[in-house]
Amino acid sequence: MATNRLVQKGKVDIYATTLFEAANNDGGQDSVVEVRNQIARLLTLIWSDMDLTQALSNPDYTPEQRLTLARGVFADVHPALREVVAIMAQNGDAELLTRVYHAYEEVVAQKLNLCVVDVKTVVPLDDNLRQLIKDKTEADLGCKAVLNESIDKSILGGIIMSVNGKRIDASVISQLNKARYLLKETDGGDN
Repeated sequence: MATNRLVQKGKVDIYATTLFEAANNDGGQDSVVEVRNQIARLLTLIWSDMDLTQALSNPDYTPEQRLTLARGVFADVHPALREVVAIMAQNGDAELLTRVYHAYEEVVAQKLNLCVVDVKTVVPLDDNLRQLIKDKTEADLGCKAVLNESIDKSILGGIIMSVNGKRIDASVISQLNKARYLLKETDGGDN
């Protein structure tokens, strides 16, 4: 089994490095960040569509069919990402995409000394808050920070940030849920 884990890690590293090099050669830091964000969106799509998940790894399909399927489904993403995912599907490695995403982030951090901070708010960030988040992240992590901002009306207010797999949830909905839990705990669990 150790050999299998080493083989899998080797594949993940090759996919991530190949993807980084292609994106970096295509458009430098902007392209690298774009590909990183697209991988995250692809993972959400793949996790939410069981038929797609199964089709990309289905041994009943020929490798060429899986390659063609991936190229067609992901036609609108960065060409380097489309080709790496297609090759992964062809090779029966589509289930490694989450690991490739994390390895890709590590390569980005190592090669560009860069981290991407995912920031969700209910309204767009103003320039002052944007700069505060960047400065704090750069000081704490010792790397250049790029913000990946998104709007999420479901959080009601506040902010949710994540970087390098760590998440800070200061959203209003999260605070309400914590308060509800504490209230249930203090009154013995009665509603």
